[in-house]
Amino acid sequence: MSDSAQVGALERHDGTVVISGSLTFQTVPDFFARSGEWFREADGPLVFDLAGVTLADSAGVALLLEWLRMARAAGREARFVNTPAQVHTQLEVNGLTQALGV
Repeated sequence: MSDSAQVGALERHDGTVVISGSLTFQTVPDFFARSGEWFREADGPLVFDLAGVTLADSAGVALLLEWLRMARAAGREARFVNTPAQVHTQLEVNGLTQALGV
């Protein structure tokens, strides 16, 4: 099964976006293409629930940073919760845990 078949994002009405599958070079374009509307549709903070993320590489980390930038540009707060250990390690290696608040 390819990475792109494992991509999932479910936007809930409370401003939470549940992300599942891989955040990799192969899947990031699909996630990015679908994410623009999340920043325009509601007020208040956006919460990205990463519990279902199975793998992340540097492209996935870059996407999280882009989502943070997009939220700020829209005047919204972005929070990342339930960060899996592998994703947290990627953020630590890149010195980004504080920037993303995880």
